Amino acid sequence: MSYDLDQFVSDCRAILTRDGGPKGREEVRVKLEQLLANTAFVEAYCGEQVPRGLKVLYEGSNPGQVKLKPVKKYRLLPGHAGIYQDGTIHSIDYPDYARFVRVTGTNLDKIKRVRFDLASGKVEQMTPQQAT
Repeated sequence: MSYDLDQFVSDCRAILTRDGGPKGREEVRVKLEQLLANTAFVEAYCGEQVPRGLKVLYEGSNPGQVKLKPVKKYRLLPGHAGIYQDGTIHSIDYPDYARFVRVTGTNLDKIKRVRFDLASGKVEQMTPQQAT
């Protein structure tokens, strides 16, 4: 059986989950070469009978739905600090009477952000001041 689009997508997901950096992207490049060695795939998606122009073969998401799972949970005690790198999805619980100092590289109320409901998978746009 030849290496096909479904296998390529599955492999890419696994590779980029493990390593989204340059080494992972190089592994994806190698997998793409493996897919392009499948003449039936090339003919079906790039053959003379295929109309010219951009054609999306796979898009692995629904912008209104998401499936997330926590990677790490921790509690900050008085005097402790945490960090979230750019683009990191995170959730903060604000217990009653909690106080915190937030340091950001930009005013987060001026950029588009989304909220994820883990129970339903629903994604919704946040409004300014929603995270304060």
